[in-house]
Amino acid sequence: MPAAATSASSARPLAGRPPPGRGSVESGTCPTPHPVADMLPAMFHDDEFVLRYVAGLDDVLAPALVAMDCLWAYFDPLLTPPDFLDWLAGWVGLAAEQGWPEERRRSLVLQAADLYRWQGTASGLAAHLRLVTGTEAEIVDPGGVAWSETPLGPLPGERGGEIVVRVTDPATGELAELEAIVAAAKPAHLRHRIEVV
Repeated sequence: MPAAATSASSARPLAGRPPPGRGSVESGTCPTPHPVADMLPAMFHDDEFVLRYVAGLDDVLAPALVAMDCLWAYFDPLLTPPDFLDWLAGWVGLAAEQGWPEERRRSLVLQAADLYRWQGTASGLAAHLRLVTGTEAEIVDPGGVAWSETPLGPLPGERGGEIVVRVTDPATGELAELEAIVAAAKPAHLRHRIEVV
């Protein structure tokens, strides 16, 4: 073997362990809730080789069994680990900003179904703004419903309603965030305007 190849291969570890964290558990640190030896037929309980062999399987299977025992907690926005919270937000169609505090992101994911239920209404827009920014806003909605008695006839009513969102002195940089939230949560056919009072 050439000298360069030998020195390069000896410089790198052959069997390095990843640092402990999610998906990596040190051997023997995670006791199994369901030992494989307990599931064996009674005739194998006296065989030392079989017991040692299945004890090795316990080390391999224990992290998966423990994760499955508490799997329900990964789907609860209040209990899920922080790195799973954004993944859970994606399940309900939310894109939580990384700079937001963890408690705000948890509340947003928890209340996502209610936000979608009321999306496009003045109360839904106010709730969305309150939840995401903590801002109490007054929403002025033109409201109203119109329909045509003639099938395939011209659309009734006038075009171009406008929603006015009145907020009191938002923090620096929060106005752009308010603008994005209102644009996403208002009815698509309406214009909007934000007034600072």
